[in-house]
Amino acid sequence: MNASKNLLFFALVGLSWSCAHYTDPLTPDEALKSFTLSDDRLQIEVFAAEPHVLDPVEMVFDEEGNAFVVEMPDYPSKPEDGTLGGAIRLLRDTNQDGRIDSAIVFADNLSEATSVLPWEGGLLVAAAPDILFLKDTTGDYRADIREVLFTGFFANNSEAQITNLHYNVDNWIYASNCGQDGLVKFMRNPKLPPISVKGGDFRFRLDRGQFEIESSTGQFGMSVDDWGNRFFTENSLHIQHAPIAGRYLFRHPFLPSYDVALNISDHDPEMFQETPAPYWRQERTKRRNEQFAEAKLDRHEYAEDHFTGASGGTFYGGNLLPADYRGSVFTGEVAGNLIHRDIVQPLPNSPTFVAKRGEKEKTTEFLTSSDPWFRPAQLSVGPNGVLYVIDMYRQHIETPTAIPEDLKEEMDFFNGNKLGRIYQIVPKEAKLTHEAPKLRSKSSAELVALLAHPQQWWRLNAQRLLLERKDKSVLPAVTDLFLTHADARARLHAFFVLEGLNALTLSLIKKALADAQPDLRAYSLIEAEKWSELLPQLIEKTTDVSPKVSFQACLSLGQFTSPSVSNALAKALSQHVQDKWYRMGILSSEAGASFTLIEVLQREGFFDRMIPDKESFLNDFAHVVRARNRSGEVQRLALLLKKK
Repeated sequence: MNASKNLLFFALVGLSWSCAHYTDPLTPDEALKSFTLSDDRLQIEVFAAEPHVLDPVEMVFDEEGNAFVVEMPDYPSKPEDGTLGGAIRLLRDTNQDGRIDSAIVFADNLSEATSVLPWEGGLLVAAAPDILFLKDTTGDYRADIREVLFTGFFANNSEAQITNLHYNVDNWIYASNCGQDGLVKFMRNPKLPPISVKGGDFRFRLDRGQFEIESSTGQFGMSVDDWGNRFFTENSLHIQHAPIAGRYLFRHPFLPSYDVALNISDHDPEMFQETPAPYWRQERTKRRNEQFAEAKLDRHEYAEDHFTGASGGTFYGGNLLPADYRGSVFTGEVAGNLIHRDIVQPLPNSPTFVAKRGEKEKTTEFLTSSDPWFRPAQLSVGPNGVLYVIDMYRQHIETPTAIPEDLKEEMDFFNGNKLGRIYQIVPKEAKLTHEAPKLRSKSSAELVALLAHPQQWWRLNAQRLLLERKDKSVLPAVTDLFLTHADARARLHAFFVLEGLNALTLSLIKKALADAQPDLRAYSLIEAEKWSELLPQLIEKTTDVSPKVSFQACLSLGQFTSPSVSNALAKALSQHVQDKWYRMGILSSEAGASFTLIEVLQREGFFDRMIPDKESFLNDFAHVVRARNRSGEVQRLALLLKKK
């Protein structure tokens, strides 16, 4: 702990001393003074506070502009008397001054709800072991429909349960499952077999009754960029990416590894917090490090200044903050009492990304607080482009089972469960609009125009509403938007409105395959999998200048069985063998794990000069051969390698 932190700590303790080692809470206005922003162009203001919001962990705005907040007062454990305190509140700003002055309980008695998503006039709710659909049909702002859509998710640790519901540009709804075990049933169609989600996340489409495991193991926090790329948070790993989608990763069961989550930060694990580590953490870390030393383990634990409670990664797709913030990913750190910012960029030679600090944040964080009660569990971007900070505001935030019994004696894990704050971060000179979007009253033609809106919130909500309406009269206008609009983001949303309305044609997919924007070309390859006529174009795209596109072409080709596929995959492997994701993606398909591919490689001299990456692929191929145990394959592989 540095000198300034020591002084701050003792000052706080001297001002308010409720017990031997911990401070008391601040009022919302006092808490405002505890914040430091790295950018003096911005300011932070109170948007909502107790009693209008308690224990908030997420906030979303529906298509009308209503703000729904998820409350989690039961954290970190369920009440012993069986009652459930989880609730969803609708926040109201009745005098339009930008600060919440009223709230209505939309739903209560929820089991550890953590995430909501507007859907068909109601809300989808992640509340383990279920995903629910709640809706008000009487106009009193209280849900009177309560339907279980999916059930069977893990429900024994509130920090690692089903959460992070996101409607993505590809018309799928994604949720984080933290890799937990679970056998998930779709209650609208109980005849469908349940699926295991162990080792992955979850995604579903209610319009088509589809649901499946997704690669990645997100915990509490998922951000989705303008192109639908997902980045997820997991405690000490504040930003990760999974380059291979689950439908490819799990298409054959013999891969040597399904560990496809990649930490894309170039600056983990350090962060720059202003608060001292709490007493229990200092003491626990001291004891653990002593145990490591006694056991002569090469291991060291840090009590502070390292990510341990990263939460709520959020992509900034608004245009209110200065232009240099567009595309940033903001992540809360509930243990470090701060908000971290990443600038995410695609790598030039691999189908994944790198997350970097901004120039102003090389030695500080986007936002820090000197108040140890500040718990930024989640962030949100409103239709007006405001960046909102959802602060659970608790004295302690940690799983009690991870703390020694003697240290827990003076800790009240529920201290603060009648408090909660939501802040808004805005430019100092901004003139905010508080006018509600009211998208439901807009015509379908007006919604089509909003597909080209500069802010992500408007584009996604317009797309979702067009699909909910199933109004095919918009097809000519949407097609024209896709074919002619200068903004590639507008073309992408139009492409998936056409997909959602079953209106993608062969000629439109060919057009998308030639689009100047690589993400759109990559999505078109996924759609091209349904058209065998497009196999030559898929093969051609394995040499695309964009790694995102050539990699997706390799994955998509694996859905075909033509002999030409193995030839194309062998050439792609030769070009990209140094990249783990190409090796794994190619090997995930039947053609990529075939002896035809090995024979092509051998014929082209692939094995003449071995390097570690080639040996790695060969070892993985041999693993697949042994695991699938087909007659004579082991001997065949040995004979081939003997000839090389």
